[in-house]
Amino acid sequence: MLVSFGNQITREANQQVYRLAAALQDDPIDGVLNLHPAYCSLLLKFDSRLTTHEAVERALNLRLHRKRPIAATARSLEIPVCYDGECGPDLASLAQLRGLTVEDLIRIHSEAIYTVYFLGFVPGFAYLGTVPDEIAAPRLSAPRRRVEPGSVGIAGRQTGIYPCAVPGGWQLVGRTPLSMFRSDRNPMALLACGDEVRFRPISRDEYVRIEKGEL
Repeated sequence: MLVSFGNQITREANQQVYRLAAALQDDPIDGVLNLHPAYCSLLLKFDSRLTTHEAVERALNLRLHRKRPIAATARSLEIPVCYDGECGPDLASLAQLRGLTVEDLIRIHSEAIYTVYFLGFVPGFAYLGTVPDEIAAPRLSAPRRRVEPGSVGIAGRQTGIYPCAVPGGWQLVGRTPLSMFRSDRNPMALLACGDEVRFRPISRDEYVRIEKGEL
């Protein structure tokens, strides 16, 4: 069952998603197996051997009409990003497309504060928004076969960080030395829904030092 709060990426719609998700976590519906939040919708998977669509819908309506406070943002985090050279292979072409200098694009991308709207695609991939209009970017016409872990990309008015080596079609503007997902860490994902994120430009030397654990 899909519960939708519109079709626009807004903070208000996303807060409604997480209020409902919190309500369902505090007071689960019998037979519901998993919750899958997105920008402005919540997908519920339920076992049809244990319940019915109608029963889930009735239980959902009860929870939707309960007043819940808006949860405070979990954390504010700073993510170091190297925008130099091979770390940002699409940086120069995207700057040219948007009529900006590379320096301006880096400044605009790193000065904005982004909200983690949800995690998906692969474990630990956080969808962050919203990217300023000046640097919004189309996806690549042909996805790369491999995107390096830690790569920071832009697609539309979203930005995100690839946690592992996978194919991908976002415009890559930088890379972080931080591990976004580790199975031996608790929690395994570095970012969580509701976090506020800001990117801090770093040099290639600082990238290497952080990667080696020297900082």
